[in-house]
Amino acid sequence: MASTESSNLQAGVGKVDMTCREEGIWDDLLSEKVKRHIPPGYLRQRIEVSDPLFARALVLDDGCEQVVLVTIDVTAIGARSISQNILADSADDFMPRLRRRVEDDLNMSGRCLSVCASHTHQVPRMLCDDEAQIERTVDAIRQARQSMVPVTVGVGSGSEDRLTCNRTMMLKNGSDQTIRAYHAPMPWNDEIECLRPVDPEIGVLRIDRADGRPLAVVYNFAAHLALGAPGGTIGTITADHTGVTLRFLEERIGDGIMAFGLQGALGDVQEVCIFDTQHPSDAQDFGTTLGQSILDAWAGIECGPATLGRSSRAIDLAFRTDIPQRIAALRSEQAGLLASLRYTSLNFEAFLPLFLSHSFDPDHPSSWTYRYMQAAGRGDIGFEAMDERNREAVDKYLESIRTMERMADNEENIATFVKHQEVIDEIGTSTVPTEFHAIRIGDGIFVMAPMELLSEVGLNVKRSSPFERTYVVSLCNGYLHYAPPASYYPRGGYEVTECLLAPEWEQAFERVVQELLDELRGGGTRDGHG
Repeated sequence: MASTESSNLQAGVGKVDMTCREEGIWDDLLSEKVKRHIPPGYLRQRIEVSDPLFARALVLDDGCEQVVLVTIDVTAIGARSISQNILADSADDFMPRLRRRVEDDLNMSGRCLSVCASHTHQVPRMLCDDEAQIERTVDAIRQARQSMVPVTVGVGSGSEDRLTCNRTMMLKNGSDQTIRAYHAPMPWNDEIECLRPVDPEIGVLRIDRADGRPLAVVYNFAAHLALGAPGGTIGTITADHTGVTLRFLEERIGDGIMAFGLQGALGDVQEVCIFDTQHPSDAQDFGTTLGQSILDAWAGIECGPATLGRSSRAIDLAFRTDIPQRIAALRSEQAGLLASLRYTSLNFEAFLPLFLSHSFDPDHPSSWTYRYMQAAGRGDIGFEAMDERNREAVDKYLESIRTMERMADNEENIATFVKHQEVIDEIGTSTVPTEFHAIRIGDGIFVMAPMELLSEVGLNVKRSSPFERTYVVSLCNGYLHYAPPASYYPRGGYEVTECLLAPEWEQAFERVVQELLDELRGGGTRDGHG
């Protein structure tokens, strides 16, 4: 519902600790099925908390409409079945149970509720148990409801293009390769054509009390939260750089302000420094730099009266049906690649010195230059013949290295496709119900989806929106893995391989988004199925 009749906007905020306090090692908490997909190094690590995880609630009410926005430091919402318990924190029924409790305990409409995950994912399990998650989230909303005060609102944008890049490289052979920890190695430089785009925009919502003191700041930015704990440790419970950013904003702005982070179209976005093998990843530096860019934008926003709007759709999206064909094609390719390794005549011990000598001096790799001259002077072609044989052997070994890396990527893709076919088979339906939200807070529009939207999808939403301040929020009210543009499917890449949805999802999504935005612009209301 979109309201233009009232500007008596009120807002309140609340926060609760959601951190897992289990003891022991991660191996103790995971099933054998899940362990197949978790890097072995994690399983042996002790359960340790680097920094706490929170559920934060923002309740807004303009007298005609309510909006309840909850953010949780977790990988995804309601992701157990869809991830085969790999993302086990949030149960499949988290959203319906939470909505019922909000309606029963707080006398608020559950349809007003949007719950967004930060996507921190350093360890297999992060949050408290299922019952505690519901109780504590309701408590955060209760705190916000009980602390409501008159507010003014302003919306603006910042930019930060130093910290992230698109992790998917378009290759000259017409395929895509995604750089990701525990996945395919970096493609060779001569294979890369270009990077896909990222969206550097930071959406900033400023909410001040009526007397001008700050109450809340909400930012929207795309990043994948793969840096680890602020102190540099990997494999501990952490809010990653989002936690750093939120603390930075709350400390710098002060006056009891509460900060909220909303994920953008993060699907193919990665922190630039994650690929740096010479320097440790630094969540503290990343979060502080991003926080300063948000703060710069926040300082320039003017607040005033505002109203709210809200619209939602639940539609059925089709699961993909091409996985058996993809697996068969990959296995056929593997057979050809394996056959191509024949006639690799060197081992690594022999290859490395030959490679270095041929790289250092291609014309005289085997000895001093004077030896070549002396041999040539008496008609001896032994060096030339040996160098030619060695050069062919080195080239073949380099070709075999590329083949090995391609085969490693293929094996990972085959395992992922097999896993996803198991997910679809276990769900037992050809479609999956999917909920999309759009909310308007003053001049800010937030389009929310339950998947990891890719950058191009988010940019397309912004380009087609009739509203100047339109922001895209991933990982809201559920989880359906990655959502790439339909045009990406033939090119492969990690996000396409990790996608459960048929490519037609994009057209359905664009139609729904247009309907939601039209309703917000027209002042209508609809919560239902499309």
